[in-house]
Amino acid sequence: MSKAAFLHPPMQPEWIERQHQIAELGDLELENGEVIHDYRQSFVTHGELNSERSNLVLVCISLTGNHHRLDFLIGPGKALDTDRYFVVCADPIGNGLSTSPSNSAVQPRMQFPRFAIRDMIRAQYRLLTEVLEVNRVHAVVGASMGGMQALQWAVSHPGLAGRIVAMTPMARTHPWAALVVETARRCLTADPEWSETGFRSRPARGWAAYTALMTALLARTPAAVQEFAPDMASAQRWLATLTEQTESGGFDAHDYLYQSWAYEAHDVDGTPGVQGNALAAIKVPALIAAPPLDLFNPVESAHLAAQQIISARLVEIPSVQGHQAATATRSEDSLFLNHAIGEFLHE
Repeated sequence: MSKAAFLHPPMQPEWIERQHQIAELGDLELENGEVIHDYRQSFVTHGELNSERSNLVLVCISLTGNHHRLDFLIGPGKALDTDRYFVVCADPIGNGLSTSPSNSAVQPRMQFPRFAIRDMIRAQYRLLTEVLEVNRVHAVVGASMGGMQALQWAVSHPGLAGRIVAMTPMARTHPWAALVVETARRCLTADPEWSETGFRSRPARGWAAYTALMTALLARTPAAVQEFAPDMASAQRWLATLTEQTESGGFDAHDYLYQSWAYEAHDVDGTPGVQGNALAAIKVPALIAAPPLDLFNPVESAHLAAQQIISARLVEIPSVQGHQAATATRSEDSLFLNHAIGEFLHE
């Protein structure tokens, strides 16, 4: 393991500062037969691994997210209690910290191979077993694309995780969500900096359009937007602030293209070696959490997953924040999730 050399986005007040680590995994073979060369798996850890090596909780990360995505759940007395658990937050392929189109020296930009969510699982599995030398984890936890990874973990490696927590997840990408990310890609590639070989420079106009779609309209509900912007003038100011935040975050447009292709293609029933309904074979306890309305990952996907997993418990997040309910946007949502997830993990 060596210290990370990749660009980290600017720290935010609610994030937890931790030493950034890199596991050098060499060639990463992908489900489609291609290979990511010189693959580097980015991760951070919180807490200590116990002598039995049995208290690891793996945190999976959302689309465009990084290892800080669930920091609001991590710490003494929180759901991912660092006095009890060894928490590993693993950056997914294509987020600009683990090997990605934006930082690969040998397969840069549009030369990068297409990857799937199951390939993210494969890289995380190698991190756990080859680097951290752990063969069983207490739980896998994630939100949005991280929740999709948590469900996939239970299918790809049955029994490896003692339980799973999936917030705002989809076991297979809903057609609505597929159209959302396709529209977001069109926002980016409509920028004059786009060509078929990639972006010549950062597509500022494209990111502005992306932000208006994804962050202002789809990440929240109309009721949630009204809390931030009660009138038209304040709505315009709020959108300008969101656009500045997107720019300062510096996420690379090539990385978004690739991660969103993985996102829209996902289906647990396509797991190699699995026949029939993959979710019905899951035996470990599962907690699935979703708000009443989600304009990105439709809540019926979470409900369907909970119905198909025999051991699942469905919890409604009492929030008007929509897809943002599984974040620290509102302290009430954070407190609710810390309580519900903490109780589930401690059972």
